[in-house]
Amino acid sequence: MSENGADKSPVNSKHTDMANAIRALSMDAVQQANSGHPGMPMGMADVATVLFSKFLKFDPSKPNWPDRDRFVLSAGHGSMLLYSLLYLTGYKDMTIEQIRNFRQLGAITAGHPEYGHASGIETTTGPLGQGLATAVGMALAERMHSERFKNLVDHYTYVIAGDGCLMEGISHEAASFAGHLGLGKLIVLWDDNEISIDGKTDLSVSDNQLKRFEAMGWDTFSADGHDPEAIEKAIEAARKTNKPSLIACKTTIGFGAPNKQGTSGVHGAPLGDEEIALARKELGWPHAPFEVPATILDRWRTVGTKGARLSAEWEKTLASADADEKAAFEASLSGELPSTLDEALKNYRKKLTEDAPAWATRKSSQEALKVINEIVPNTVGGSADLTGSNLTKTDHTLPIGKGDFSGRYVYYGVREFGMAAIMNGIALHKGFIPYGGTFMVFTDYARAAIRLSALMEQRVIYVMTHDSIGLGEDGPTHQPVEHLASLRAMPNVNVFRPADAVETAECWELALKARKTPSVLSLSRQGLPTVRTEQSEENKSARGAYELSAASSDAQVTVFATGSEVAIALEAQKMLESEGIGTRVVSVPCWELFAKQDSSYRKEIIGAKTARVAIEAACSFGWQRFIGEKGRFVGLDSFGASAPADELYTHFGITSEAVVAAAKKQL
Repeated sequence: MSENGADKSPVNSKHTDMANAIRALSMDAVQQANSGHPGMPMGMADVATVLFSKFLKFDPSKPNWPDRDRFVLSAGHGSMLLYSLLYLTGYKDMTIEQIRNFRQLGAITAGHPEYGHASGIETTTGPLGQGLATAVGMALAERMHSERFKNLVDHYTYVIAGDGCLMEGISHEAASFAGHLGLGKLIVLWDDNEISIDGKTDLSVSDNQLKRFEAMGWDTFSADGHDPEAIEKAIEAARKTNKPSLIACKTTIGFGAPNKQGTSGVHGAPLGDEEIALARKELGWPHAPFEVPATILDRWRTVGTKGARLSAEWEKTLASADADEKAAFEASLSGELPSTLDEALKNYRKKLTEDAPAWATRKSSQEALKVINEIVPNTVGGSADLTGSNLTKTDHTLPIGKGDFSGRYVYYGVREFGMAAIMNGIALHKGFIPYGGTFMVFTDYARAAIRLSALMEQRVIYVMTHDSIGLGEDGPTHQPVEHLASLRAMPNVNVFRPADAVETAECWELALKARKTPSVLSLSRQGLPTVRTEQSEENKSARGAYELSAASSDAQVTVFATGSEVAIALEAQKMLESEGIGTRVVSVPCWELFAKQDSSYRKEIIGAKTARVAIEAACSFGWQRFIGEKGRFVGLDSFGASAPADELYTHFGITSEAVVAAAKKQL
């Protein structure tokens, strides 16, 4: 054994050189950027080398090959590990210049891996624990897709996670879920280095992670993270089990840096020129910064080219598949909606205007889903233990369960954050359109994953019911007041708050068609009258805001409303019109879509020359864009209370009388 513990037999010498290429690129890039995390890439270089060279099924020339294994770097701060691997194995867009420009403006080598920036990055990671949870979604999608296309889908999902990932609460949600379903093709490689930013992990945690994961239905293994043979044996064993697997890879953070390895000082700061020089000597790496000798680079490129044979064989299997199976498989991956959906939804909306149901919009959502799920075969629904309240299940979405992944409905349990991250993984895997429900107030629990849906431009649909004080007696803990404003502040999220069954159907259509934007459907618990009684071929909600009811004479007042308050606005309109005050009502189901309309349309809808009032059973924040400085808002800038819904609306002054009074004050 050498001083650094690497066996110098010919086979392991090759391994050591390949692993040291990762270490050198990582420490050089971080040093040049004067920013980054060299410790984890240096510590996990041996594990990553074994995984990529011995097990991972991938083809850099076809980075989106559908049956590739998924690799998720949950410990995203160690991004140079991934970037080094992508460069070394031959991904065309990951050049040495990109490595040199680590963390610089315009480079694809961002501080943490960003989905869409470079080929081979399967998901955005950095918020610890979310990579692991997203990978659970990928593993679930693989299992479900394989159930439908047995000859075309057969791959693993691998994760590198750190101590921080396992400390985060979402790790419990995701691991418990994966263990319950027995997702056997999920393998997590834990960088067990006992170091976090503050110092030794025993400052804050003393969990026995192996027993913890065993208790959640996982198989667990241990290996010396610097012994390639031990790592290989552990991964081989994990691949043979029918449970998800956790491999504790005992490593030294910053392996090879003689004065800093094994300390928190190597976690998130450059090593410094002097320590890098010593590390080069310690590792036996005499090469200049960013230089990988041709012999070592060739070994890595050979690893990268091995997948070409596998992808070619898979393409032959696809080409020889039954025509119907091939068409269905390719359609599922494309994410395109069936051509018959538009007409079906138009006919459904016409029927709604005729029947004028007084449904809660959560019920309207379920009824729209009945139409959608019958036509769109790859929607996958679910709920965080609120199926009967969110109404996300239809007859076409049979539940999945351990050993049976043929269905289309997921019981996520009380795991709102985990559900959202798992849905991200399902969407990223491709093959399905995920939607899942909980109460609107619990978008707080799911928010960090909703943010990644938006950042990664994923079509994930959040069905958030019980959207206001209108839920009543459950009280202020369950009554969302600031949540609409909070979600509307997030870039690239469409927040829909439909007024009735017609608008709900329209919003569902828009959510399905938003290929690069997640959607939040904010839905009522209480019944609401149908306010759209005139038939229209146009999806009016697509404008974001539209004139629902015109003034009978010259408009003096414009009332803006969303969701359950649109009916109140219409009552106020009648009252004002009875006094000869011309009043128009504008329904605003989606602020984000309205902001995308041309300026002339926006000016027309806002009605700048009229008095302006907005009504929403939520906080006022943001409504100034509609009502201006002089406009009035009817809502609540406080928390709610526990009482029947009607009493609460009266108590907080969210009434038609309040709208009339607010309008008259301006006039």
